[in-house]
Amino acid sequence: MTRTWTPGTADEAITAIAATPRLVVALDFDGTASPLVPDPMAARALPEVATQVARLAAMPDTVVAYVSGRSMHDLREITEHTDDSPIALAGSHGAQYWFPGTGEADATGPDTAEGDREELWAAARPIIDRHEGAEFEPKTFGMGVHTRTATAEVEKEVFAEIDALVAGRFPHWRRRAGHRVLEFSSRSEGKDAAMTALREQFDATGILFAGDDVTDEDAMRVLTDGDLGVRVGPGDSAAVLRVGNPQEMARLLEALADERASRRE
Repeated sequence: MTRTWTPGTADEAITAIAATPRLVVALDFDGTASPLVPDPMAARALPEVATQVARLAAMPDTVVAYVSGRSMHDLREITEHTDDSPIALAGSHGAQYWFPGTGEADATGPDTAEGDREELWAAARPIIDRHEGAEFEPKTFGMGVHTRTATAEVEKEVFAEIDALVAGRFPHWRRRAGHRVLEFSSRSEGKDAAMTALREQFDATGILFAGDDVTDEDAMRVLTDGDLGVRVGPGDSAAVLRVGNPQEMARLLEALADERASRRE
């Protein structure tokens, strides 16, 4: 059962993950490191999150990774990621990777689509453009429809039309629904695949994963006893801990960094 963590209090789960020999801190971006904003490309990590990410990334045997549904190009832009960054990236829900020291490396695996990405874009864009507040997001392996500035009625209508389009012409594309977003991908990977890839890449003995949305539960469900899942905000979750918002997530990262630093003094 997920329990709520109160900032400023000690918690055995944080203490335990802070003590793991080789730690990966994996963070969803939108809604976790950054508040949700009307323009998806305007999202940036909260300064207090960025401060703790930098602290953790500088510690020995500690890696920080952003794990997102964003395409790698967009993920690098919103995370203000540079070629010499110590931060790992997993984009497109675990179908793309960037590792410190080696750079970008696409995950292996088949493309499950029978259609073509550009064909889907061409068919979907006129539908999206008819609905006020709906926004089209091109992705490396598919597309997203954002409705953060749309009414609930518009969201229902545009999602229904896009669902019908994909069901009829691209039935093998993977569907994901999240907070004010509907996505389709020609790749089958989810954030569970990202957990496996990060664990293997960095020989992690423990992973702290934090996320706020339905798609993040793929990752939560594959965490082991030596890991820690953190849900940001409301909703059913397989996470051990819950925080209220990205600001509280920053406080939890601070507590983790303090614990891990104290054990290495």
